[in-house]
Amino acid sequence: MIIPIHPRLTDNELRELEEITLEFGVRIQPIHGNERSIYAILGDETSQDLINRIEGLAFVERVDRIQAPYKLMSRESKLSSHRVKVGDKILPGDFCVIAGHCTIDPKQKAMFLETAFAVKEAGADMIRGGVWKPRTSPHSFQGDAKSLEILVEARERTGLPINTEVMDFEQLKLCVDAKVDCLQIGARSALNYRLLQQVGELTKNTQTRVLLKRSMHMGPVSEFILAAEYIVAQGNPNVMLCPRGTVPTIEGFRNSPDESITLLLKERTWAPVVVDPSHSVGKAVYVPNACLAAAGYGADGILVETHCQPKKGMGDDPKQAVTPDVLAQIVKDTREIHGFAKHYAPKATAS
Repeated sequence: MIIPIHPRLTDNELRELEEITLEFGVRIQPIHGNERSIYAILGDETSQDLINRIEGLAFVERVDRIQAPYKLMSRESKLSSHRVKVGDKILPGDFCVIAGHCTIDPKQKAMFLETAFAVKEAGADMIRGGVWKPRTSPHSFQGDAKSLEILVEARERTGLPINTEVMDFEQLKLCVDAKVDCLQIGARSALNYRLLQQVGELTKNTQTRVLLKRSMHMGPVSEFILAAEYIVAQGNPNVMLCPRGTVPTIEGFRNSPDESITLLLKERTWAPVVVDPSHSVGKAVYVPNACLAAAGYGADGILVETHCQPKKGMGDDPKQAVTPDVLAQIVKDTREIHGFAKHYAPKATAS
């Protein structure tokens, strides 16, 4: 829907507008009111080039979309009934828990395996473990490819699927070759569109899941969904969206908690939403409440940093990892809340 600056377009302005829309195979239908007119776009309005051309006209105030700009991620797309499997859980529908270390210390293999068995006992459906880590300082520990072997061993010994983050093509290839069950795209990489395409290309026609975190600098919800569209468009629809806190930060929290956007995501897309409360609040004592909030907003799962001995962990674990006994209570409570939240699931919307 095109909203002009003035109450009505002149004949020349309408003609210029129609010349643009004809290039994209759509038509303009004027709708005249008593005081002003609006102009409907009849046809496929999902082309961003079309919208950009129209919004660039001096006499156009704005364009309000009726159709979503994402074709595959929309709840009206042919993938609307697609489901993603995490362990024995089917999403959307069930509630999954992914848990484990922020960072795998290659010198502390036994400790990671201990945590892996503990999170399984607590009720987790997938083990997380950071093999490589994006760090603000180049002098901080960046991870070690040897940790991938430890992560794979944890899968073999516990029987649970595994999740780790990749930041470039080399890491992606190593994880695909190791048949990592779930590839995590972190907040820093969520706007790296070439990496998103490569993830989709290398995992198409497989059961590999992709957990896409929301970038701290993403604006509209549609930008988050469109990032996922890059992966799905290359042939892998097994995508889960992961809110993990955003900016500006709130004093006392690591980020500004954004689990409430679960409702907006579920209005617009079929993709499961798995919230990361650990990075959202950044402090272990706050994590359980953040998990409950995520379940209350209708999330399909949570990603929880968990460590059998947090004080001995690496990366963020000493600050924000919960212990397995706390995780066990979180699993129990969030699954109960999830059951209530399903009664209030939002209906589809195109915008």
